[in-house]
Amino acid sequence: MRTIAAGMMYFTDAEDIQELIASYAQMPRLWVDTEVADYQTRKPRLSLIQVLHHPEDLTGDRVAIFDVLDRPELVADFIDSIMANSAIEKVFHNANYDLKFLGKPAAQNVTCTWEMAKKIPYYLLPLPNLQLKTLAEKLCLFSSVSKAEQTSDWGQRPLTDRQLYYAKMDPVYVAQVHQQLLQITELNHIDPAKEDLNLLTQRYREIADRWQMLNTEMEHLQERIKKAMQAQDISENDTFELSSYQKSSKKVPFHELAKLAQLQAIELDFSVTLTQKLQKELADIIEQLPIQEETTTNWQLKVKNREE
Repeated sequence: MRTIAAGMMYFTDAEDIQELIASYAQMPRLWVDTEVADYQTRKPRLSLIQVLHHPEDLTGDRVAIFDVLDRPELVADFIDSIMANSAIEKVFHNANYDLKFLGKPAAQNVTCTWEMAKKIPYYLLPLPNLQLKTLAEKLCLFSSVSKAEQTSDWGQRPLTDRQLYYAKMDPVYVAQVHQQLLQITELNHIDPAKEDLNLLTQRYREIADRWQMLNTEMEHLQERIKKAMQAQDISENDTFELSSYQKSSKKVPFHELAKLAQLQAIELDFSVTLTQKLQKELADIIEQLPIQEETTTNWQLKVKNREE
C-alpha cells in the first residue's frame, strides 16, 4: 500500500490488492467506480478500480484505490471474486460503462444509480440532468464537485495527488446518491391496493387546471417561436434548434396490388387489419375468410366533467 496523503489508500502491490479483494468478497454491498486510460482510443485500458464499503464515509478516507493498469490478472480476480458474486450488490453510476471493463457478461447483482434516478418522476427529482456531479451537488449537497480530472491522463504513472483525490471521491458520491435515491424511492412506493383514491383525486384536481394553462401556454409559445425563427431566418439559439424535413409515403389501391401479384406470381403473405369500415363492406362474405382475431385489454382513465 502506498499512502499519497492522509486518509488515502492507494494500492499498487498485487498481494495487497488480492488480499483486499478477498476481504471485499465477504461484504454484502460495495460502491464502485473505475478510471480508464486511453478512453478515446480503440484500445482503452482499465487504470483504477475504486471500492467503498462504508457508506457513511464522506471524505474518501476509506476508499480503496486499486492500481490495475496493464494487470489483467488483478482485474480477472476482481471480476471472479466480486463482480460475478451474486451475494454482493455492486453499485455504480452509469454502470454500463464500468461493466465494459469489469466482466459485463458475468457481472451479477449490479445496481446503477443513473438507472434508479431515471425511474423517479421529475417532480420528485427536479434536476437539469442525472450526471453524478449534479446528483451529488443538488441531491446530497456536496459543494463544488470537480470533474476536471475525469479526462486527465489515467495512463501516466505516477498519478497526481489531484487524480487520486478525484478517484477516491467518486465512490463516496455514488454511495451518498444511492442512499438518497433509495429514500426517495421507498417513501414514494405505495401499494396500489392501499392508495387513498380520495386524496389522489383531490391532488389531481389541484394541479389539473394549472397544468392545462401551462401546457397551452407552452404550445402557444413554441408556435410563436417557430414562426419568429422562420421569419427572422434564425436556425438556432441557446434553447431551440429549428429544422425542417419532408415526409412522403406511397399508396396503391389494394386490388391493383393483388392483380399485379397474381400476374407476377408474387405471394402476398401478410395479414390485413380489417377496420370497422372494411368489415361492414365485406358484409356476409367475411365469414369465408380465415379470420384471426386478437383481443387486447387497455385501461383508459377518463376525466369526467365536473358539474358547475
